[in-house]
Amino acid sequence: MTTFLIFIAVLAVLVLSHEFGHFIAARKSGMRVYEFGFGFPPRAFGVQRLTKGKEKKWRWIFGNKETVEEVTPDGWDVGTLYSFNWIPIGGFVRVKGEEKENRDPDSFLAAKTWKKAIFIVAGVACNILLAAVLFSIGYMVGLPTMVDNMSDVSQVKDRKLTIMQILPGRPAELAGLKSDDVIVKIGDLENPRLTEMQKYVDEHKTEELNITVLRGSELVTQKIKPVTYEDTGKGGIGVGIAELGTVQYPWYKAIWRGFIDTFGYLKEIFVAFYLLIVGLFAGKGAGEAVSGPIGIAVMTGQVAKMGMIYLLQFTAILSLNLAVLNILPIPALDGGRLLFLVLNKFKKINFAKYEQMAHAVGFILLMLLVVVVTVRDIGNFRGVFLDFFKKIF
Repeated sequence: MTTFLIFIAVLAVLVLSHEFGHFIAARKSGMRVYEFGFGFPPRAFGVQRLTKGKEKKWRWIFGNKETVEEVTPDGWDVGTLYSFNWIPIGGFVRVKGEEKENRDPDSFLAAKTWKKAIFIVAGVACNILLAAVLFSIGYMVGLPTMVDNMSDVSQVKDRKLTIMQILPGRPAELAGLKSDDVIVKIGDLENPRLTEMQKYVDEHKTEELNITVLRGSELVTQKIKPVTYEDTGKGGIGVGIAELGTVQYPWYKAIWRGFIDTFGYLKEIFVAFYLLIVGLFAGKGAGEAVSGPIGIAVMTGQVAKMGMIYLLQFTAILSLNLAVLNILPIPALDGGRLLFLVLNKFKKINFAKYEQMAHAVGFILLMLLVVVVTVRDIGNFRGVFLDFFKKIF
């Protein structure tokens, strides 16, 4: 139950920041916003402000009552409905003129193209901004990160050289080393940096070395004989290693570093999506690269157990993934809407009549993908579900 509540809280932050971008862009562009909803319908309840001159009051809306009225029969101006819906895996902003043909001055259709474009990309922009803010806060309080390329680690706390991957058949596997082992000493080199260890192993590649690792709370020492890699001619033990540490900056440096990391992650995520799409077209499938709501919920719970700062970092990365996914030119997503906006602006063909159909088909395909990935997630994390039901019964 705790994992579920944390997942809903993380999802709420991501969705509300995305939809707030659409909401504020619509309001600043003069568009009327009928509804700002968390979750997908059916609606549970909502609250709405009514105004008449200087008078103001709020009213509650329960269920799926139609809420597109702009003025009540007794003369109250109707504001945006802020709603909570029963399916808590998304959100939406309902703007006048998006769903039905309406060219009133305060409608989406009546807005200039550049205002429509800003409205469409504003959600993505807010997700990127959210990630930058979270990274910045993380660096203010101390953020776990890779410090391989940092020349000065005097300000880095809890620095450790961690084995991330063991290559099969290589000396590390034969010596009994495991992923997550922390290298404490190799030969006579204590608490080495990554570059120091690489140099030391290469210089002693013909010798048998003692390597001491921290495994949990236990120190384990093994003998290991490096090999010489044919492609580089250098010595190695067959591991993938990351030098990790907690980095903390003054607030002004933390903000700068937060934005730098944000755009660095964005680049990597775009590359990852590109490789994923190329793999799909090549018939390789998505493999384990894609997780649905259940997979993300389980990972959220696992990260939360590591500590709040790790959850903060995970939420920032999820926000960037959501931003990249939404800006892809796929119907039913923001990128697809932006694509049709551009096509309709410079059209030789009337794309508008195909747009609604494309978005509908795209939405159906996305929902099918969610179902397929969810089924796979249930299979992958069946142990988690079994433990959950055992606790209940």
